[in-house]
Amino acid sequence: MGSFKLGRMTLRSLFKKPETVLYPVEKRYEPEGLKGHIAVDIKKCTMCGVCQKRCPTGAITVDKEAGTWTINRFDCIQCRTCVRDCAFDCLTMEPGYQKPATEKFSATETKPEPTDEELAEKARKEAEKAARVKAALEAKAAREKAAKEAEGQ
Repeated sequence: MGSFKLGRMTLRSLFKKPETVLYPVEKRYEPEGLKGHIAVDIKKCTMCGVCQKRCPTGAITVDKEAGTWTINRFDCIQCRTCVRDCAFDCLTMEPGYQKPATEKFSATETKPEPTDEELAEKARKEAEKAARVKAALEAKAAREKAAKEAEGQ
């Protein structure tokens, strides 16, 4: 009786599509809701370190002095805590599987040097801020002067 079941299963498997795929050649479909892996937009990152503090496994390391953001992808559990807590939206979860590796490694992103246009824009913003602060201090001094004159009369 058992041999009939085995024979039927064998014949059925000869005529149907295989369950597995040839991995390096064919990519497996990505199911709905696949968490994937963490990606960083290093240009938007301010190196605040919130992602490092919130990571439950300690997979993320932020070095503000060197301007580097490092993740150990083998320690990351794709919980999305760092993505949720990033105030500048520089972290995202990209769908897809990580490429296989033969040894453990950490992926490091380095913050690029600002361009001349970015430096000019930053200087312009700082000048505008200084002008607003100066105007606010002058307005405050004028209000205090007017208040003293009103008390004196």
